Order: sequence, then structure tokens, then C-alpha cells
Amino acid sequence: MNRIGGEVDFFVFMSEQWLLVSLLAVLLYAFALTERHRAGTPASIHEVTRLVNAEDARILDVRDRSEYSAGHIVDAVHIPHGEVADRIGELAALKDKPLIVADKMGQHAGNVGRLLKKQGFQVRRLQGGMAEWANQNMPLVKS
Repeated sequence: MNRIGGEVDFFVFMSEQWLLVSLLAVLLYAFALTERHRAGTPASIHEVTRLVNAEDARILDVRDRSEYSAGHIVDAVHIPHGEVADRIGELAALKDKPLIVADKMGQHAGNVGRLLKKQGFQVRRLQGGMAEWANQNMPLVKS
């Protein structure tokens, strides 16, 4: 291997070990895809409205209280992400319906989705979170 300043030349390594680098990229992609679906399949805004209207899906808003009060989806159930594990019993009646997890921008929906899927819920995640919902001028209710 060529050494530049005492360190391995990255590009020489990549060209000589292209098979290993390719395998690593494929494995990372497969891992990311698996983790994404383990937390619930992402649902676009249009798909969420279809699920709510056609399949009686419910929205679980996991944002902080102040963010929820500033604007949320009509009839959304509010449980802050840090309290979901302790309050999961409140959602038991929703196990037979799709449950769409909504957070600010997607940062907490994955963890909550994994927890709910382990408990047998049909979980979907609002793609882009409530930030995307608001950007698309979808209706919000203030409380």
C-alpha cells in the first residue's frame, strides 16, 4: 500500500479493495433499510390522510406538550415520546387500527415505532413529521 505522510492512502485502498468496500456499502444499506421498516413503514402525508379516512387510522403525536398545543392533527392522541413506554396501556384499544406516529421531524418516531411494533401495533411513521405536515399547509388544531 502507498503511504502518504505515514497514513494509508484512502483512494489506493479503495481501488485495491473494491470488493470489500462494495460489500460494506451493501451491508450498510441493508441494515438501514431493515431498521427503517422495523420502526414502522414511512407514510406520506397523502397516505396518512387516506389511512385516516378509509381505514380509521389514528395519529399518535409524540412531540412535547408545547409543540402539540401550538398545532396538531385533528383527533391526534398525545403522549410525549419520553412517556410512551409508561403509558402504552392507554393505546391498547388502538391495536386493531393502523397507528401513525408523528413527531417534529422524524427524530423520535423510529424509537417509538419500534416499541409499539414489539407490543403488536400496526405502526406507520409520518414521513417528514409535523414539520412536513405544516409545510404542506395541512390542517392543524391548536389547543
